[in-house]
Amino acid sequence: MKNFKTIAVLTASLALAVSAVPFAASAADADYIYGTMDIPYADFYKAELAGSNNAYEVDAVSSATATKWAKNGEGELFEGSYHSEAAEDGSGQILGVTYPVAITQADLDALADNYNFTALEEVPAAYKTVTVTDGTAEFSAVNDAEPQTFEAEINLSTETPWGDYVIAVNTAPEDLGAIYGAVLKTAEGHAYAMRHEQNIWRGQFAWSSGIKTTEPHGNTLDFEDYQSLMGETINQIVYIAKSGYYTVNTETYVPVKFENTLTAENGKSGSGSVNWTQTGFPEDYQLTGSVAENFSVGEDGVIAYTDAVPGSYTLTVSDENGKYASVTASFVLSTEDLPVAYDKENNKLVAAEGFTDEDAANFLKNLANVNVNEKDYSATGKGAVAIIDKDGVINFEAASGRGDTATPVFDGSGNYTITVTSTGYETPLTITLTAEEPTETETTASETTTSTTTSTTAKTTAKTTTTAKTTTTAAKTASSTTSSSTGSSESPKTGDTAAAIPMAVLAAAGLTAFAAKKRK
Repeated sequence: MKNFKTIAVLTASLALAVSAVPFAASAADADYIYGTMDIPYADFYKAELAGSNNAYEVDAVSSATATKWAKNGEGELFEGSYHSEAAEDGSGQILGVTYPVAITQADLDALADNYNFTALEEVPAAYKTVTVTDGTAEFSAVNDAEPQTFEAEINLSTETPWGDYVIAVNTAPEDLGAIYGAVLKTAEGHAYAMRHEQNIWRGQFAWSSGIKTTEPHGNTLDFEDYQSLMGETINQIVYIAKSGYYTVNTETYVPVKFENTLTAENGKSGSGSVNWTQTGFPEDYQLTGSVAENFSVGEDGVIAYTDAVPGSYTLTVSDENGKYASVTASFVLSTEDLPVAYDKENNKLVAAEGFTDEDAANFLKNLANVNVNEKDYSATGKGAVAIIDKDGVINFEAASGRGDTATPVFDGSGNYTITVTSTGYETPLTITLTAEEPTETETTASETTTSTTTSTTAKTTAKTTTTAKTTTTAAKTASSTTSSSTGSSESPKTGDTAAAIPMAVLAAAGLTAFAAKKRK
């Protein structure tokens, strides 16, 4: 683990003498003072890319996202970066990196813009040396006396919403901390700078090489400087942390992507075939296709399959030579069958009559949407609401949203129409739950001649237990299930009157004992 070298304060009087000026180094480094500066990306990376065959000026990152670009505080998304003022529409720019530096007092005084220099009380473990010529600052590569190298599994994917490629490093040193910058170096002698938000995202590195040029939030992706990375082999990923360099060596080939279309038709589950088409593939692309077990992909444009269950499938077309990136297309095989029904006793979706547990499990595996009282809730992806769990149980406490803004899915009325849709199943399951009208229950206490009748309005979750001369009632909910398949037509169990019986017996026993004592 990298350590800071603490500057010793020789005497109290010396500390007072220098308190009005930036903190100075030890006697060996007396010419330098240490602090942090807001360093624009172009200046921060200039020396880091020096010597590469593709050295270029690194731009700031423009962001249309309302808040993420400004999250540069400790522990936040882009710790270590600094940014512009927000525009009226909430957009802004990440301009560069706030990083430790070493500079002479004379050079600091010569700067018209001091890059928001802030003095440090310790000599940092790593820093950039600043030299000033004619009032212009130039920043060295990071000075790090103890650079580290570590081993890790590298996973590169050509499928990401954040560009054309994304690299995930499975483990990083515990003392790495925030990522202030990173450089991907290749066996071809090129180096590529990674910037916050557009390239550095939660410890992963993503970039566009010109195929996908916008990301989900609408931000335009800079790709010109990364086009040459296609077809190269990354042999080093160099992290720049506050404490210096951390490097992982790798041999990760970046397959070439290209503009294309790949489509596969939807079809029926079971056994059969669907057609697929492709355009735009390079002439030297040695095409091979795959889907899943019991599927075959022919060069004649036919996907044949046997015993395929309903659901969504992915056709993957790959280059046998490995030069080009794989391409994928999704398609759905569907059925008119509905293999699930609602079991009110256990409040869950179970296999309908004539279907197996495996059939029901596949329906649950492919849940797409749950509609409650005409409001849709997605069952998959970002923002999904877990109304039905993997075992089919309905969660009547489910809520949409997070924290203080979470909104209950069920309003507590007991009147619900629930429509469950699953990918690959053309017929949805509809469950109707209805609260009953007020009911009357008569309870007569032992050893008395008085009876009390109470009327109460049923609620889905209501349960009331009383003793002696009061009434015990339990709410009930009626339900019905409508679909093209036979299923249960009852509601979830919402009350339990059994709890009242022991209480009534105890009360009666107490009265009997009291009467017997008086007779004695």
